[in-house]
Amino acid sequence: MKGIIDVLQEEVKQAFEKAGYDGKYAKVTISNRPDLCQYQCNGALAMAKEYHKAPIQMAEQIVELLKQSDTFAAIAAQAPGFINMTVSGEFLAAYINEMRAADKFGLEQPAKKETIVIDYGGANVAKPLHVGHLRSAVIGESIKRTARYIGHKVVGDVHLGDWGLQIGLIITELKHRKPELVYFDNTYEGEYPTEPPFTMSDLEEIYPYASGYSKEHEDYKEEAQEATAQLQAGRRGYLALWKHIIDVSVTDLRKIYTKLNVDFDLWKKESDAQPYIPDMVQGMKDGGYAHIDDGALVVDVKEETDTKEIPPCMILKSNGATLYNTTDLATIVERRKLFDPTRIIYVVDKRQSLYFEQVFRCAKKTKIIGDDVDLIFVGFGTMNGKDGKPFKTRDGGVLRLEHLLADVTAQVSDKMADRDMDDETRADVAAKVALAAIKYGDLSNQASKDYVFDLDRFTSFEGNTGPYIMYTIVRIKSLLAKVAQNAIEVDEQVSILPASDKSATDVMLSLSKWGEIVQAAYEEQAPHKICQFIYELSDAYNKFYHENKIVANEDAALRNSHICLSKLVVNVLETAVDLLGLEAPERM
Repeated sequence: MKGIIDVLQEEVKQAFEKAGYDGKYAKVTISNRPDLCQYQCNGALAMAKEYHKAPIQMAEQIVELLKQSDTFAAIAAQAPGFINMTVSGEFLAAYINEMRAADKFGLEQPAKKETIVIDYGGANVAKPLHVGHLRSAVIGESIKRTARYIGHKVVGDVHLGDWGLQIGLIITELKHRKPELVYFDNTYEGEYPTEPPFTMSDLEEIYPYASGYSKEHEDYKEEAQEATAQLQAGRRGYLALWKHIIDVSVTDLRKIYTKLNVDFDLWKKESDAQPYIPDMVQGMKDGGYAHIDDGALVVDVKEETDTKEIPPCMILKSNGATLYNTTDLATIVERRKLFDPTRIIYVVDKRQSLYFEQVFRCAKKTKIIGDDVDLIFVGFGTMNGKDGKPFKTRDGGVLRLEHLLADVTAQVSDKMADRDMDDETRADVAAKVALAAIKYGDLSNQASKDYVFDLDRFTSFEGNTGPYIMYTIVRIKSLLAKVAQNAIEVDEQVSILPASDKSATDVMLSLSKWGEIVQAAYEEQAPHKICQFIYELSDAYNKFYHENKIVANEDAALRNSHICLSKLVVNVLETAVDLLGLEAPERM
């Protein structure tokens, strides 16, 4: 079904054309003065120059035509040429009932089903997830869920970093610590052990130590670089260790991502792109796109219209080694071969925008991806502490995501200490509410902006927070449970009645934005728009709840209507929070 704005715009357009004006000016928007009206059209102001008439005169002419319509409860022209509109209760209720009966609450299906690959997560193996990984995971997950809900085929890829110097550093340190391991014996030809010679805790200690030591000892760094080269050249023992590192790391990563309610369709790795590199590089050479610059193979990607310097995209170092650029380009080749996508979306720290500009331009220029494929960079800002600097622990370290989840869950659980529920239920509720606090606190901000992680505010049960949204959903569930317990008859075949007061009108107006908001969130890769919708609807419903008798209403028809409206609200809210990767508990 059409969005409510589109429905109104079509009617206003007919009035414009009937009055002799171009329908392109009949743009309807939500009013920026809700104290005066619900919707407005400023088209008369825009067309004054073309028709050489006073805007207020044209607006009054159009309003006279629209006054005959049952769509509007009030419509008026206001100087210097605004058209102010308030819809009738009957029109709004009819729209809400149509939403209620429609699949996905009336969300229009896409004219063409796209295939979309979303690259998010981006964790490195052998390292624990920390707060710096949060935004990519939760923003990417919401974009994926929203695109899939709209009707597109979506593939979410974690794209793990597993092929660089960090692996060589781990291998080198293991060799120093346990030189007797069979992986370091070049003469060994048997099968390697199935059990890894380390745990995730070991890796978490080994890598930082090796990384720090290499910065102070050049010979150690060179040894690690040589180990990396031997791994990438296919040395059997090193490949076996590398596979152990991946298996141990992925098991740990899956555990934390599951707690975040983040799910990847693919657990692809940087190394998976390696087989595509030789042919890709040869194609760049044969096509005349790549040339040698100071020993390195590069592709020039600058354009005449650039207002800033865009360096060449380096494909191979002077020693023939590959770079992240090479791997990311080869990954595009792989994704084209496997999925033939129409869009590839990268959810990455915005400070990498220049790097991805180079990669995207290189991909297009060298024809490894067609102009019909959109390469989209969704750059996110940093998660900061109250001091305005990137979020750190009290001792200045980087906070692990697992510890952040545990800390927030403990704080939420403390706030619920007086609730009448058993320990198992409290733990389940606290985990869901804590996740809502963290993810909603992040997603409610525009992705590209930095934000302050304020634990006290995010865990509050009041205001624009995850716990408040969860509380609203639970409140409606409790109301509907009461209806069932009291055996109150509800005829869901009967239409929801026109609003009985302003609070009911506000709930319906909020609901009516659903399709347009979801579509905008998808097109703009903007989960914060869904958060805005959820908060507005929750706030409107809570006012309605306080100002109306629902279950105890003596008017059976009105009670039936209020209950059906409540059920629609909770269904929409639960769908909306699912698009954020959240789940509401049954009670709080």
